[in-house]
Amino acid sequence: MVKTEQEHRQDIIEVGRLVYQKEWIASNDGNISIRLDSGRILATPTGVCKGMMRPEDLIILDYEGNKIEGRLKETSEILMHLTIYKMRPDVGAVVHAHPPVATGFATSGRALDQALLPEVIIGLGCVPLAAYGLPGTPALTEPMLPFIPKYDAILMANHGVVSYGATVWNAFFNMETVEHCARINLVAELLGGATVLPRREVEKLFASRPRYGVKTQTQPEPSLPVVAEDLESAKNAGGARRSEGATASADGEERYCVTRGELLALVNEALRTKR
Repeated sequence: MVKTEQEHRQDIIEVGRLVYQKEWIASNDGNISIRLDSGRILATPTGVCKGMMRPEDLIILDYEGNKIEGRLKETSEILMHLTIYKMRPDVGAVVHAHPPVATGFATSGRALDQALLPEVIIGLGCVPLAAYGLPGTPALTEPMLPFIPKYDAILMANHGVVSYGATVWNAFFNMETVEHCARINLVAELLGGATVLPRREVEKLFASRPRYGVKTQTQPEPSLPVVAEDLESAKNAGGARRSEGATASADGEERYCVTRGELLALVNEALRTKR
């Protein structure tokens, strides 16, 4: 059944309260929106704690970001929401927050893109990292453009996470999955490194989506999510590079040039060996 505007308002209030209680935001951080129809978006305003809102605090905007209704001011990050709605007709709601562990990965320049958890692979594929852009400006959204059509959640470098889905609850649950994945990923690294699934298992998980009733546009790409074979190739390439690309420093020591992916593979291998 189609929800009324008042029901949508109440959904945003409840999601905002949960996001605040889970400490994914602090103070007046974050923003939430719902696509009401082809001409209107219901959104949280700026300058209000999302855990303490009232239904009448929400505002209605058009798809150009102009306020149609409401006494409070729109968020400066509404362009991000509008861009997602325009690029993804299937999306009915957007949630932006700063869940601490996932945002920690984002501020460290680390995507959640390794094939570690079946639930994440089935539901989200992986969670890519978009480069930093100044909040409240078009620069925030520009690095996200390649990822919006392919993924339902994105890490934003030095900023936070944005997730979206058919309903505001779908968007909320995607955010919850991202933070849960980040916490597990962090624990695995503290314990010496996660074991990444091989390609054949990832393919099986993507193929199982209809069985679980998962409907999403995300599909596996040549390098995402990162599978065990990718890390092995990076490790082998790093070995070849070390043997072929050594240069002498001023003190006579050999220096080597490796990519970030090769360095991570070497670190992971060293941690496994140490165990």
